[in-house]
Amino acid sequence: MKTSYKNISLKILKITGIVIASILLLLFLIPLLFPGTVASEVKKIANERLDTKLDFTKSRLSFFTHFPSLTVSLDDLSMTGSAPFRNDTLIKAEQVAFGINLKRLLFDQEVKINKLYISKAMINVMVNQKGQANYNIYISPDDPKEKNLKEEDKPDEGTAIRLERIDLDDCHVKYNDRSAKILIDAKGFNYVGKGNLSEDIFDLSTNAKIDNVDFYYKKTAYLRKKEVQADLITRINTHALSFILQKNELHINKLPLKFTGLFTILRDGYKVNIKAASENTTVKDLFSVMPPEYLTWMDETELSGRSDLVFSIRGNYNVQKKEKPNLAFNLKISDGAINYQNAPVPLTDFQMDLNAMMPSLDVEKLLINLRTLRFKVGEKDYFNAYLHSKGFSEMTMNASVKGALDLAVVDAAIGLNTIELKGLLKTDIQARGVFSTSKKLFPKTIGGISLRNGWLKTDSYPNPITNITFIANILNKAGTYKDLIIAVAPASFVFEGNPMYVNATLSDFGDLAYNAKIKGELNVGRIYQVFSRKGVDVTGYAKADLSLKGKQSYATNGQYDKLDNHGTILLRNIKATSELFPKAFYIKQGNFRFQNEKMWFEKFYASYGKSDFDINGYLLNTINYFLESHGTLNGSFNMKSKLINVDEFMALEKGENTDRNLEVEYAKEDHPKMSGVVIIPKNLNVSLNANADKVEYKGLVLNKLSGKAGVAKGGFFLENTTFDIIDCILGIDATYKDETPTSAHFAAHFTAKDFSVQRAYKEIPMFHDMVTVAEKAHGIISVDYTVRGDLNGNMGPIYESLEGGGTLNLRDVQIKGLKLFDGISSQTGQKGLDNPDLKGIEIVSTIDNNLIHIEPFTFSVASFRPTIKGTTSFDGLLDLRMRLGLPPFGIVGFPIVITGTHEDPKIKIFSKTGQKIYDAVYDEKNNKVIKEEKVSKQKS
Repeated sequence: MKTSYKNISLKILKITGIVIASILLLLFLIPLLFPGTVASEVKKIANERLDTKLDFTKSRLSFFTHFPSLTVSLDDLSMTGSAPFRNDTLIKAEQVAFGINLKRLLFDQEVKINKLYISKAMINVMVNQKGQANYNIYISPDDPKEKNLKEEDKPDEGTAIRLERIDLDDCHVKYNDRSAKILIDAKGFNYVGKGNLSEDIFDLSTNAKIDNVDFYYKKTAYLRKKEVQADLITRINTHALSFILQKNELHINKLPLKFTGLFTILRDGYKVNIKAASENTTVKDLFSVMPPEYLTWMDETELSGRSDLVFSIRGNYNVQKKEKPNLAFNLKISDGAINYQNAPVPLTDFQMDLNAMMPSLDVEKLLINLRTLRFKVGEKDYFNAYLHSKGFSEMTMNASVKGALDLAVVDAAIGLNTIELKGLLKTDIQARGVFSTSKKLFPKTIGGISLRNGWLKTDSYPNPITNITFIANILNKAGTYKDLIIAVAPASFVFEGNPMYVNATLSDFGDLAYNAKIKGELNVGRIYQVFSRKGVDVTGYAKADLSLKGKQSYATNGQYDKLDNHGTILLRNIKATSELFPKAFYIKQGNFRFQNEKMWFEKFYASYGKSDFDINGYLLNTINYFLESHGTLNGSFNMKSKLINVDEFMALEKGENTDRNLEVEYAKEDHPKMSGVVIIPKNLNVSLNANADKVEYKGLVLNKLSGKAGVAKGGFFLENTTFDIIDCILGIDATYKDETPTSAHFAAHFTAKDFSVQRAYKEIPMFHDMVTVAEKAHGIISVDYTVRGDLNGNMGPIYESLEGGGTLNLRDVQIKGLKLFDGISSQTGQKGLDNPDLKGIEIVSTIDNNLIHIEPFTFSVASFRPTIKGTTSFDGLLDLRMRLGLPPFGIVGFPIVITGTHEDPKIKIFSKTGQKIYDAVYDEKNNKVIKEEKVSKQKS
């Protein structure tokens, strides 16, 4: 019996060993038997089904990459997006693997992809301002591109993607939707999705974890470095590309959220109906979504209370049809309390009930219902507020704010680590009515706010701001601008031993009457450090002694004698930035004097990068400018400069200014190698009598600039301006206006007398491109030319856009080695024509659509009298006609046609037949060359 058991055991082990060995052998053999079939089929699917560029370094077929799945692995894969993002990366991955259905491969020799694995990838989803996305890369069977394929090129029925699993491991997912101004940046993105994806309608089970996610709206961060975990079940309809959210549980840090609803992707947008809720959670969980720098505060603070958070978005999003979904938000907090490290008294009874709605994502339809916002600190201090509003630019509102707080007690209760506060703050304001700047309406309002014995200190600077006093009262009985009265008396503080005082009364905002006194001095650099981070090195000093009294209408109507504005402001070493420019302006010294309607710049020295400015003059109506939302500054100045570097002002250049407008930031992302154009402020109307020793622009150096310059109507102009270049005086009248951060329009009239044609060719780029024959010319010429057109993203001319005309006067020019004249000399047998001397000749020409049209001009050379006319292009194409007048007087002559190019001219004697050059086609609206110029195939 023992022998029998032993034999049976040995047989079982033998069979098991054979089975295991066979399986292992198959695991190695199958990839060897089908490598070409599988790899070629994957490539075939990609080429036939994807409208994109796909690259990878190598492919492998193996069971062991994602055991036990048989997978085709593509290493170092990159894939570009769909139009208009064909040059931008959609996916770049260390490895992308496709799981193969083994049964179909062995028995049917068909490649069925049922799993997708993506490892260590950058997935970059982009949507532009027009709503066009980069992920529309899949060619569906009913796509026009599919229908246009030849029958033999259409994909086989046996080649298909039938996904049952999607696995993303340690990926970086970025979603940048400029049409919605949303940016989501998720790092450490891990995702597993399972379901019968081959069905038209299926349920996708998802488990996801994100190590860090950032959420931005209009470049403002609402979530930063948050951990997200998700457990989701989503029903997907592939016919409509629709997602129904069934079971969807999400955690952002410790805050749980549940999602339900529908999301459908359309070719021109999307349809959405989603509700996200975090109901009956704790205040502590809610606070966990705060920015990371505040989370350490929670470890030292006792938080209690319940919260309910509901967010919904519903409707269609379509940029072309101007459709946007409705947004709603609700937050309730009850029985909230904050007790920081056992403070003397806690903040208690925190209640908040906020509802907000934004129909069609239109801020003008914004509805806010803050039913209550209240809390207590100890037994005496309290704060109560409510707000009901509808609209934005024209807002109907009912609001109340009432409270009495000892800021030192509040500071202790909530534990403001970086700030120390003291002072007694009281407020009692009630407002009801309509606010509208266009209709000059203001809610009926009564109340005031006061702060006494105020004190502020931060950990960024050792000394506090002390003796802060602020008393302001507001009254409006009728609900109009005219009846609004605001009195600030007094407002003051002391910093570094220097007091600052402000007393002001403002009334009749329909025709604002103001009476204000400002006096004091301030170390701007040090007070900046109070509110800034440690290590920021900003210096500056300001001193003011101002008395301002008058009405807006006095300045507007020219009743300057009724104004009583006087006083001074002194600035030293002030740093100022503008969202329009990449670098900061440094005001080394600024002495400003107010005299009625004028603000005088008496000593103003500033720098911007390498550029410097010494300015004196005045601005008009500065007070009205600061009071009006769309005011314009007018002024007149004298300006001196040793150097103005135009390149440093170009919008996309590098600089320390991080506060740029959204359009510039988008342009920098789209065109990282472009400099951009110079953006001109839209609210200036200022003229300058300018003198600059040197102006640098794109490698061109202009010396001794002198003339009138200025900014008006959002553009820049030069009038009667001259400067030295290549040892001659160039006169210019010009206008310039930016259109986008990467395009601009200009118009200019140039005059230059008696300059070296060879130096102009070598040192002036536009002359080099417009007068190509100057390469072989030596001598003195003059120019009088008018041209207008567009500038590209590197502030260079777009030649296809140029239009204009003028004259080129050749005082004394020798041409040697020009292939055109060499060819004519060779064809006619007259050596005297190859190196002509041209004296006293005026050439009239016009330019448009990349072509230069030359009017007939005649000159004498070696007893001959040639006459030339015709067309050439900036790219060197020729269609010129010559009549070669014979000696002695040129009365008798014969025709010559010159075609080809400047480098390879084609010369035909006794011919009148040339080749017409068709104009380039330029789209002025979109600053785009649609078609380049070309030579007609038909003779003309």
